[in-house]
Amino acid sequence: MVLFADRMANIGSENAFKVGSDIAIAQSQGRDVIRLNLGEPDFDTPEFICKTACDNLMAGNTHYCPPAGIIPLREALANQISETRGVTIDPETIVVTPGAKPPICYSLLTYINPGDEVIYPSPGFPIYESWATFSGAKPVPLHLKESKGFSFSADELGQLITPKTKLIIINSPSNPTGGVLSSDDILSIAKVINEKSNENVRIYSDEVYENILFDGSEHHSIISAPGMQEKTILVSGHSKSYAMTGWRLGFAVLPSKLEANVFTNLNINIFSCTPPFSQAAGVEAYTNPQSAEIVSKMVKNFEERRNYAVPALNAIEGVTCANPKGAFYVFPNIGGICDTLGVFNHYNSLPADVARKTSPSKLFQMFLIYHHGVATMDRQSFGAIGAKDMHFLRLSTATDLNSIKKGIERIDRASKDKKGFSEFILKGEHLY
Repeated sequence: MVLFADRMANIGSENAFKVGSDIAIAQSQGRDVIRLNLGEPDFDTPEFICKTACDNLMAGNTHYCPPAGIIPLREALANQISETRGVTIDPETIVVTPGAKPPICYSLLTYINPGDEVIYPSPGFPIYESWATFSGAKPVPLHLKESKGFSFSADELGQLITPKTKLIIINSPSNPTGGVLSSDDILSIAKVINEKSNENVRIYSDEVYENILFDGSEHHSIISAPGMQEKTILVSGHSKSYAMTGWRLGFAVLPSKLEANVFTNLNINIFSCTPPFSQAAGVEAYTNPQSAEIVSKMVKNFEERRNYAVPALNAIEGVTCANPKGAFYVFPNIGGICDTLGVFNHYNSLPADVARKTSPSKLFQMFLIYHHGVATMDRQSFGAIGAKDMHFLRLSTATDLNSIKKGIERIDRASKDKKGFSEFILKGEHLY
């Protein structure tokens, strides 16, 4: 009898959290590390939102509440989605969850049988691929191309849809690339889905970064396209827009009350309900007139940081970096650096058991942490299937501009440190 169930070999992770242990080790060795790894706004939750939670705690709002979410929050969310997407949303189709991750696993558990196909963006949020493999689905990555600004066409999606397709995941604005789908993109994608897929296929629309847009871009949701509302699971949350990552407050808008009931039952089975005082604060975030101005100022900061980071990265020999239209990440191609430093040759010389656990971009990522003091994320952390020859890093710009400047300066120095990289490989520590 073995300790772990076989299925545990199939679940992935989110390396943005796991790299924290590497940062701690590097710091214990005396290395100062600039953190560009975690996608968390470097702003505090607005005071009026915190006050609402505190007032609710002191008033005794600390007990069980409806498993689907408190009615005032579901009504506020229904109003906001209805107004911004141009569709009518029934609060009874909304399920509140602790963060926006549970709806990912809920969707795989609810709709997918082993062997059903799940199409998802790659690079993309790593939990998509993790749950696709864990659920027994057939993962079908939709590879996003740097040359197209990490967006994709309806034709590219259409080529992947088969009679076995059951779930199609869309994420705009995108983590990790900052790619944004235009209104025309959304309409053509919806048309292909309507033409090629079964009525029971579901679209998972991850819109967590909906308010973080640059250059006057506007957010467009596939739920607004003809024939899509009855197929779309719209997911968003409070973490990114309102700097509420630790509050763990998200939600899903389901196509029907029947499907919302299934998600609610999963809530009951796993954690009973989302804390009511957090939900009360969530209502305040959506209804207080001060929120719009605060979000706007935060987004302006993110845009200023992007405006520095992209040209600074493109100035490094061996780097190309697309200009993101949203979210708070940049996603530079480091293939040229890997070539200059001999990363590919070193990778190819690794023992097979080590090579399976790492990649060229991972090697450079770890070299950056331990030898140059800057934490980033490697390409394979955002979908490994079919990404063997793709060499990128993700840098979070959700930190102060001075740290971004220092971090990019360190990446520039590392890109020229051929001797240091050879020593790093020869030492054989922290290669994955």
